[in-house]
Amino acid sequence: MLRSYLIGLAAGQRGIVPLAALAAAGRRGMLDEDMPLAKLFKNPLIAGGAVALSAAEMAGDKQKTAPDRIVPIGLAVRSITSAYAGAAVAPKGQRVTGAAIALGTALATSWIGWKLRVTAMERYGQTATGFVEDALVLATGLAAADPTLAGQTV
Repeated sequence: MLRSYLIGLAAGQRGIVPLAALAAAGRRGMLDEDMPLAKLFKNPLIAGGAVALSAAEMAGDKQKTAPDRIVPIGLAVRSITSAYAGAAVAPKGQRVTGAAIALGTALATSWIGWKLRVTAMERYGQTATGFVEDALVLATGLAAADPTLAGQTV
C-alpha cells in the first residue's frame, strides 16, 4: 500500500500529477494490464495530454492568481485523481483500500502542504518554493507509479 500512500501524497500537492505518473508508467509498460483504464494510459495521445495538463498545473501554480490547493474545486480534483490512481497502483484485491488510502492521504496532506508552502513563501517567495515543491511531488508521483518500488512485477 506504499504506492497508494505515495500517490496520495503527490496528489495532495498537485492534483494532476497522479495521472501524469500513471501515463509515464503506462508508456514504459509498467502498469498492470487489468488496471482499470490501463489501455488509455498507454495511448501516446492520452499520456501526452496527462503530462501536458500536469505541466500546466505546475506552471499555473507559480502565478500570483493561482488559487490555494484547499479551495473546493482543488480538493475535488485531488479526491478524484488520488482515489483512481491509488486504486490503480494497489495490488489486485486491495484496490478499494488503495483508493481510500490515497484519498485520505491527499486530502490530509493538501492542508499540511498548503500551510508549509504559505510559511515558506514568506521567506523564499512563490516561484522558488513552487519549483522545489514540484520537484518533490513529481519524484514522489513517479516513484509511486513504479511497481519495482514495492517489489512488484508488472
